[in-house]
Amino acid sequence: MDAAVRRGHPIVFGAIVLFSIIEMCIAAWITARYNSRHDFPNSGVRARVRYLLFVSIWTILFGTIYMIMFLVSSSGSLLTSVLSHWVFLTITWILWLAAAAAITQTLGGSLDCRIDTKFVYCGQLNALEGFAWLIWVLLTFLLAFVLYRGIVAARKGDGLRGGLVSV
Repeated sequence: MDAAVRRGHPIVFGAIVLFSIIEMCIAAWITARYNSRHDFPNSGVRARVRYLLFVSIWTILFGTIYMIMFLVSSSGSLLTSVLSHWVFLTITWILWLAAAAAITQTLGGSLDCRIDTKFVYCGQLNALEGFAWLIWVLLTFLLAFVLYRGIVAARKGDGLRGGLVSV
């Protein structure tokens, strides 16, 4: 199992960071357009797009740090412990759940770009919503896996401060 974790951790974190970069680019572009053209449909849409920009930058920054720390020292470091991963992923999971739910509520579920003409950047807003839910789903699976590894580490006597992989 340790070999799978050593291979899988960078892949999963890399995917989350990659999708967060895509989300950041879309949100930054829409934010720049809203700021320069003032063509946002209402302040709620503008605020939620800005919040998605923040959450994506948060995930890129901390996800990259966790990925690099795991590659450098997969066991024995505070940042590679089960507890540290659990805290980071729980906070990030909550942020993404709030972001995805907020943009979904604001857009009314999803937009039909042929019918909804009040949303200027319809396709981009749909992509923003889709990537937000995709990242949240990935984080959900990752959080469940870290919980499982935490249970395994606790049963082995390492506690939650034990690493995701054995020494």
